[in-house]
Amino acid sequence: MKVGIEYCNNKDSFISGRNIIENASRTGNIDKPDLIIAFCSGQVDYEDFLKGMQSILKNRAPIIGGSAVGIITNDYLSYEGYPSAAAVIQSDRLEKRIACIGELDKDERLAGKRLAEKLSSIPEDKLLLIFYDSLKVAATESSPPVMNASPLLIRGIEEILGSKVPIIGAGVLGDFELKTSQQFCGYEVCKQSVVGIMLAGNFKAYYCIMHGCTPKDGIYHTITRIDGPVIYELDGKPIVKIIDEIYGNQDWQNQIPVRRLTIGVNHGKKFGDFKENEYVNRLITSVLPNKDGIVIFEPDMEEGTEIQFMLRDAERIIDSAKNNSIELMKQIKSEGKKALFGLYIDCAGRAAGFSNTKTEEALEICKVCNHYNTPLIGFYSGVEIAPLLGKSRGLDWTGVLLVLTSE
Repeated sequence: MKVGIEYCNNKDSFISGRNIIENASRTGNIDKPDLIIAFCSGQVDYEDFLKGMQSILKNRAPIIGGSAVGIITNDYLSYEGYPSAAAVIQSDRLEKRIACIGELDKDERLAGKRLAEKLSSIPEDKLLLIFYDSLKVAATESSPPVMNASPLLIRGIEEILGSKVPIIGAGVLGDFELKTSQQFCGYEVCKQSVVGIMLAGNFKAYYCIMHGCTPKDGIYHTITRIDGPVIYELDGKPIVKIIDEIYGNQDWQNQIPVRRLTIGVNHGKKFGDFKENEYVNRLITSVLPNKDGIVIFEPDMEEGTEIQFMLRDAERIIDSAKNNSIELMKQIKSEGKKALFGLYIDCAGRAAGFSNTKTEEALEICKVCNHYNTPLIGFYSGVEIAPLLGKSRGLDWTGVLLVLTSE
């Protein structure tokens, strides 16, 4: 497997796309690319960026990926200006099948089923990588965003393929304001779509999940009124008033999304020791205009669900990124494998520029990959998807590091 990765931050989107493919192919010593994984900021013109890449590729290789709040590589990290990057991959190890399905906003579960039907399944399949449009309806000044639901999408996929093949991927997003999102679906730019690539062949996939949220006080609350992604009441009380009391003011209501507080569900023992890898956290995207409820990133909770308020812990985020990535690389080495390519999917809320932390946790991933001579491309996402406790799930406030190795 040969991998070339290139970053660019140029206002001219066509030039960015062209230069990225040229330079990545040269640094990776690639003459016959098999697959391109590409991401660009919402400030970039997607069509021109794609045309720039295709001007070099001549449709010799499919391009998957899409929007990114920011870009991460071995040498660069940026979410300002016009950041973009691509990984150009040439390999006789990878057997791939690619499919793209539209109308995601009409029925996420049906889109998942249709994607799985197109990809089919064989016993040798090792990994399903997907990227989909996070935004069903973009945020405006007067209304919160509506998100496409990853649990429904995953459910649709698993109804056809089962749950034996791990699903890793992301809901792509182009900006912190939750207003833009598009996908690269092989040879075109799409909206309200999901693109999937099923991988088989002579390789092995390793992954780990980075966390960083801790329970505020350990108290469980029960959802007593909810409608889709909107939570109205906890324990029979208005949730907005409860959060007002937590903050001691209403300033948090002006944040889109809310920066420090999240909603967490513990999938482990209720009163056991805290284990961050047993929690799924949900971003609070906004407060309803009439202030009678909050909107969470995914509509996967229901009345009776027990939740905890979670706080972002800047120190724990850094430690989790560092320690989990080191342990993953040590595991790969101990099993006699060689890391060939890394993909880091990082929640946009973890970026220092958004969370007001002094350091970027993604830099820990870059350091580890550089230490182990592993080509890395990463991006800031809306939703991260990876197996947690034996089930592929949509995650928030996490980072997912995927590493492909020799078999």
